[in-house]
Amino acid sequence: MGLRINQNIAAQNAYRNLSVTDNQMSKSLEKLSSGFRINRAADDAAGLSISEGLRAQTGGLKVAVRNAQDAISVVQTAEGALNEVTSMLQRMRDLAVQASNASLDNDAKNAAQMEFDQLAAEIDRVGDTTAFGKSKLLNGTFGKTEEVTTDSTAKVQSIPAGTYSFQITELGGKDLAATGDEITVSVTTTATSTSAKDLTDAFNAELKKQLRDNDYNGDEISMSFEVAADGSGASFKASGSKEFTVANNVGGILQDTDSDVIEGSTNGDFQIGANAGEKLNVSIGAVTSAALGVNNLDLKRAASGTDPSGAAEAISALDNAIKSISDQRASLGAFQNRFEHTINNLNVAVENLSASESRIRDTDIAQEMVSFTRNQILTQAGTSMLSQANQASQNVLSLLR
Repeated sequence: MGLRINQNIAAQNAYRNLSVTDNQMSKSLEKLSSGFRINRAADDAAGLSISEGLRAQTGGLKVAVRNAQDAISVVQTAEGALNEVTSMLQRMRDLAVQASNASLDNDAKNAAQMEFDQLAAEIDRVGDTTAFGKSKLLNGTFGKTEEVTTDSTAKVQSIPAGTYSFQITELGGKDLAATGDEITVSVTTTATSTSAKDLTDAFNAELKKQLRDNDYNGDEISMSFEVAADGSGASFKASGSKEFTVANNVGGILQDTDSDVIEGSTNGDFQIGANAGEKLNVSIGAVTSAALGVNNLDLKRAASGTDPSGAAEAISALDNAIKSISDQRASLGAFQNRFEHTINNLNVAVENLSASESRIRDTDIAQEMVSFTRNQILTQAGTSMLSQANQASQNVLSLLR
């Protein structure tokens, strides 16, 4: 009887070992056929969690690369249109220089004025129609997240002398008032009257300085003044690529009116990272003859007293407009270079994260083949031993006959 029991135990041990070896061989075969070391959570629970996180990052970065490539296309489209606007402004300046010459008679000046007006109208058309898909690029809405506008109730032909101030208490989600870091921009004009263009330039120059002194880029917010051609009133507008809050209205003729906060489009945000908030905003200013200060210019107007001729005024206005467009083009070129560097950085990150994820999740073929071969040998040996164990039991039974 003792011999019979021992033979049964030997057969059971052989069967158990064979079952374990067969299971291990099945797992090795699965890893070799799929190429993955982790095919289910039970294979490596911690490794699976890390691997899925890396996969999410890698997938997000690949999409971010495509987003950055789309951003370059947007910037190139806008810059291409601005290049043509520059050509038109250069031609308008040539006409203004030509019209300032005394050798031109009235008919010649009328012809120059006609072409001048047509070019101004074409600038307006380009600014209104240039788009990427359904997103308008040059009408002043691309990349603008907020605007503050103030209208005057006074009838004015120009901006009178006075002090004009503007205080920013919150910018980009940072409460500047809480830390006493409010940004105050103040411009004082002493001339009896100041053009809207001159006041706009003075305000933006001071604003850029104040922003940079507070560790900002300097281009987060821009301001503009405008006086209606019919003298019905003046208006002020501040727009920015980041949300901002103002504490008071602009002084002078605009101080007694209400400000309207307008939530604008955020279509200037490009997702250039795998995580929330990793965005880059591209803001493009409005390209219109009014915004550039080249509308309602009369090349035929003669000089009067201290006032320059219409042609001389046009030359000065066009110089400012060309500089404004050139600055915008330079800004877009800088954005394009930045996006290209972003793409290079993202591609490196994708490569490194993919390698990290592969080391965790993919099968080491050489190692797994060694394991598979070992288990294959053990399976064959186990099968043989199980057969012999069963045969030994038969031998014991033969003693009973």
